[in-house]
Amino acid sequence: MDNDILAQLAATLEQRKQADPKSSYVASLYHKGQDSILKKVGEEATETVIASKGSNKDEIIYETADLWFHTLVMLSYHGLSHEDVLNELGRRFGLSGIEEKTSRKDK
Repeated sequence: MDNDILAQLAATLEQRKQADPKSSYVASLYHKGQDSILKKVGEEATETVIASKGSNKDEIIYETADLWFHTLVMLSYHGLSHEDVLNELGRRFGLSGIEEKTSRKDK
């Protein structure tokens, strides 16, 4: 189920790339460009942090959903998807965080 909604969102985000910016919020973000998308990611990240500090579970979920959504828009803007991120998480699974960070420094 979790991956189904992500796949559905990914398909919708791709469709919105061709939509009229006046007809779709996501299309308007794509039309405005990367800076507008990144601004939304930053805003939602900040709101997620504030929600977490407030310890209201409903707000944390709501703001995290907004953050994930706008992050998916950012990925889509770059021709990437949730699958790319899941693959990277899968690659890291079982590695210690220290090992993983060290391996990035070697690149």
